[in-house]
Amino acid sequence: MALSDAIEELERKRAESNAKADESRAKRDRLNAEARTTAETRSRILDELHDKSAEAQDHRRLRDTFNTQVREEKRLREEWNHKFQELGDKVQELKRTRQPRAGAVPVWRLRKELKELEFRHMTTALTGEQEKRLIEEMKRLEASIREQDEQLRQDPEVEQTLKEFTEARTEAETHHAAVGKFAEDAQREHEAMVVLYESVDALRRQADEVQTHLLEVKAQADEAHRAHIAAIEEVRDIEKMLYAARGGRAPQTWGEAEPPKEEDFLARLKKGEKVSTEDLLELQKSGRP
Repeated sequence: MALSDAIEELERKRAESNAKADESRAKRDRLNAEARTTAETRSRILDELHDKSAEAQDHRRLRDTFNTQVREEKRLREEWNHKFQELGDKVQELKRTRQPRAGAVPVWRLRKELKELEFRHMTTALTGEQEKRLIEEMKRLEASIREQDEQLRQDPEVEQTLKEFTEARTEAETHHAAVGKFAEDAQREHEAMVVLYESVDALRRQADEVQTHLLEVKAQADEAHRAHIAAIEEVRDIEKMLYAARGGRAPQTWGEAEPPKEEDFLARLKKGEKVSTEDLLELQKSGRP
């Protein structure tokens, strides 16, 4: 009964190896499917990461452009402020050096008197008549100042200087406004860039996590594939032994090796140890049915 027992044990082991091969193949296929899904997820994350990174780069370029314009507008503002100050000093110097008509009070003195009256009007309790006379005097001084200013403007040099003075003030104010506008634009682009870079960092961490999981799944799939191949090879080896046990031709001969004992052969087979086709053929040669 030894040979028939061996054949029965081999058939049992073949069935186990076939089941193991099927189980390993199913596990491999499941893991490979999970790996494909994970790779697709990683690809989507990387695409979004690249898009946001490119968008952040666009915002950074715009921010840098606006900051360059801020620096240029500051330079122009400083330049025109300097001109404005110089022309203002020149206007005051011309007003001091250009003499009014003969007998006229200088404008600087008229302005001083006007300020004194304005202060008195705001700080002194006056009767109705006193307030009326004070206001009339203030109007007279203002009219005298305007008259002398108009006369002063008849001087071509004064008129040209006043014109340049007004233009310089306008230019300085224009560049000052531009500084504020470009600074706001640069800040807006900077904030948008920061938000996108934070999103890019989060996506990069997510992509790294998915990549780590992908490598783990692929390693498990490779291990399952190797187990599947090993089980298939085991089935083939068992089938060769079954073929030999049932009267097939042995692929090799024992030569001078000592044949195994029946008890040793069955014990090794039941323990799951490797036995060769030659072992089984030698047992068959021993004459046991």
